[in-house]
Amino acid sequence: MNKLKIAVLFGGYSTEYDISLQSAYSVITHLDRSKYNPVLLGITPSGEWFHFSGELVKIRENTWYNPADCVRAIISPSREVHGVLKFEAGEVCTIRLDAAMPVLHGKNGEDGTVQGLLELAGIPIVGCNSLCSALCMDKDKAHKIAHVAGVRIPSSFILENEMDAGTVWEQAENIGYPLFVKPVRAGSSFGITKVLNRDELPAAVNLAFGHDDRVIIEENISGFEVSCAVLGNDKLTVGELGEIELADGFFDYKEKYTPETYSFHVPARIPAQKAEEIKDTARTIYRALGCTGFARVDMFLTPSGEIIFNEVNTIPGFTTHSHYPHMLKAVGMSFEQIIDTAIGLAVGA
Repeated sequence: MNKLKIAVLFGGYSTEYDISLQSAYSVITHLDRSKYNPVLLGITPSGEWFHFSGELVKIRENTWYNPADCVRAIISPSREVHGVLKFEAGEVCTIRLDAAMPVLHGKNGEDGTVQGLLELAGIPIVGCNSLCSALCMDKDKAHKIAHVAGVRIPSSFILENEMDAGTVWEQAENIGYPLFVKPVRAGSSFGITKVLNRDELPAAVNLAFGHDDRVIIEENISGFEVSCAVLGNDKLTVGELGEIELADGFFDYKEKYTPETYSFHVPARIPAQKAEEIKDTARTIYRALGCTGFARVDMFLTPSGEIIFNEVNTIPGFTTHSHYPHMLKAVGMSFEQIIDTAIGLAVGA
């Protein structure tokens, strides 16, 4: 059997560059080498593209970008090439791809940009397409679509630079404190602040504008966050729910990647009937936003039992200890099986 050439894209021109390296290392080291030949494409923090052929541990340690292991390379938009152009020793050679798996978190990787290039080139994407990725990255648009699908969403309003301060104060008062100020398009909780009172609002808004040109101000939801791992195109596999238990504050960048005061419970400590309702809601959101391949759907569960949509991560953390594979492991899927299934969904296997 001929092995499939699967490009794994890692790094990225993004604040989540370091996280991508850890996820990509786990994906690459768990690929079934009897079925797949990985083609490793690294993107530096400044946006340069390279084909990497060095020791895999250098990806994890962020020492991959060096002249001994890298040559310049790009994904060609040409469907005739259907793959990668490598620029080496004054020559251009091609690597034809069977599929590509972006393991790129945040902007310029999870937001539909890279997915659009792959679609233009006719290369199957392991994961969500460009439209879905862009919609899910935009918290405001994702909420509006989920709302149309019948899912409860937090009260919020969008802030743009030209809005006057008086309008911002008034709308924030209508939502009530505490509230959250978030960049509309950012991942890993970058630029997010929980605002307890009016005096804290200006600094939180300025921080969020440092990550995006649109800011969403959103009501605080009482209760706790639940996550749902979904895998599939038409037929969906849903993992056990994960429950995030926080001692205080909110699930910010520090807690996500250097956990100190939270616990992640799988399965979530929720009655079985309510858990099934949450899973059904996750399926509704996944389909409404046009997700394919895989995604993690995050929701809130209030003390009264109401399910409220938070966000969808189209490229969730993909280390062996990340929440997404942990939830699918609870229904009997190994890390290797998750990756193999995701690739199969892309190539039609």
